[in-house]
Amino acid sequence: WVFKDPFMHYVRYQGKAILGSKGTHFLMKKWKNHFVNFWQYYLHFWSQPCRIYINQLSNFSFYFSGYLSSILKKPLAVRNKMLDNAFLMDILTKKFDTIVPIIPLIGALSKAQFCTISGYPLSKPVWADLSDYDIINRFGRISRNLSHYY
Repeated sequence: WVFKDPFMHYVRYQGKAILGSKGTHFLMKKWKNHFVNFWQYYLHFWSQPCRIYINQLSNFSFYFSGYLSSILKKPLAVRNKMLDNAFLMDILTKKFDTIVPIIPLIGALSKAQFCTISGYPLSKPVWADLSDYDIINRFGRISRNLSHYY
């Protein structure tokens, strides 16, 4: 297959639709053309391709429970010293640096029924049954709690 990650993610908000997928800019332009052709040919829905935007997300984003969160990965040098051979060895690792502690975040998301207490997301059809207002209201409560950390 040509696709590394063929899964498309669908989000609806205030009557607008957002489709997301991993891939190159060229792949996203192909998907955009396929959707426009599908809408026009099969659904007889005329769409203007110039009104469909392609935005690239940051390379430092973290996927958690169906939401993308921006994080900072900074290199951390760890120095090991071996006494037997008397040499120094620097190991470069990536430090996962977040401002918000992860345990209260998972607790808040599970209380709002976005994920289980162990952090696994609930099925997305459950989210589809909720209205836009309910989803935004639940997420608003979580974001107000998270704003104390910034």
